[in-house]
Amino acid sequence: MQTPQQPELAQRLIQGSLHGLFSLFVIGSSIWLVLILWFQQPFGLLFSRILIGLWIAFAMSILGIYISRHLISRKLDVLIYLLVFLCSQLWYFGLPPRQDRDWNPEVAQLLHSERHGDQVILHNVRNFNWHSDGSYEQRWESRHYDLNQIRGVNIITSYWMGPQIAHTLVSFDFANAAPLTFSIEIRKERHEEFSSLGGFFRKYELSLVAADEKDIIYTRSNIRGEQVYFFPLKMPRDMQKALFLEYLAKADELAQQPKWYNTLTSNCTTLVFDMVQAVSNQTLPTDYRLLASGYLPNYLYDLQALDQSLSIESWYQRAYINPRVEQPGQLDSAQFSALIRQGLPAPSAPGAPSNQ
Repeated sequence: MQTPQQPELAQRLIQGSLHGLFSLFVIGSSIWLVLILWFQQPFGLLFSRILIGLWIAFAMSILGIYISRHLISRKLDVLIYLLVFLCSQLWYFGLPPRQDRDWNPEVAQLLHSERHGDQVILHNVRNFNWHSDGSYEQRWESRHYDLNQIRGVNIITSYWMGPQIAHTLVSFDFANAAPLTFSIEIRKERHEEFSSLGGFFRKYELSLVAADEKDIIYTRSNIRGEQVYFFPLKMPRDMQKALFLEYLAKADELAQQPKWYNTLTSNCTTLVFDMVQAVSNQTLPTDYRLLASGYLPNYLYDLQALDQSLSIESWYQRAYINPRVEQPGQLDSAQFSALIRQGLPAPSAPGAPSNQ
């Protein structure tokens, strides 16, 4: 039996490695494209499913041709696959986010503002009246705020899928006005449901909602049955004002140029962190808890952005609002806002989050 020479053996090993890498690329890229087609449905439900089947057959044939034989030549087989896949990605990454879809009423209006010095008028502030069956009466309002009257900032975490994942909202307290809550959300179309997996594949546009606390927090704690926690932050007064203005800038940005939501990189927590980072006078540490958003309060506690006189365990006990708002009877906005703050340390203006 003849033993292959070293140069020949090395060449075989290199070729085998390249074949293996290309095969893995075909498998991985095909899964990626199939998921894109599944969520995008560019040709409607039926024809998109047919296209998925055709692509799977095409990928399997390329793998079979590449591993066992060749259709024209191995190089040309690879080129055919790469060219078709590249065309699909040019289509996908060229998909423009839009403003003109048939939106779910909860996100139908775009927030925008007028500013005259420290006086701000916000248009399309949501203040829906929710009923126990999930129905609602739509109310979109214009509200006036004096930025010099901001007296506190609060982080609200609403748990809807276990302890690791929570939706993050930010609420501002005012000395002379009702609190205002901002929520970065997907902009769902009418009758569309949320899919965290679909959020990776340009399924939803991004939306910034400004709302009355009774609307947007009550919806989660009382209507959807989510577990909601309310944390007053320690934040300097000038940073509170700057953060409010960052939200207004983000609203203007989305009104002028819609953007895609992304479950991992452009969501309710990462975008809040980006805005806080923009107005902070120090670099905040990146942390896995910005992605595992359910642990965001722990991250804030470690930054000393929460009152340190309480342990983090005590914070979770006191911040849990559901038992305080589950009582029967109709609460108005002022009563609801008072109840969710009951038993909590008052928001503190001095002292910024530290890197400790």
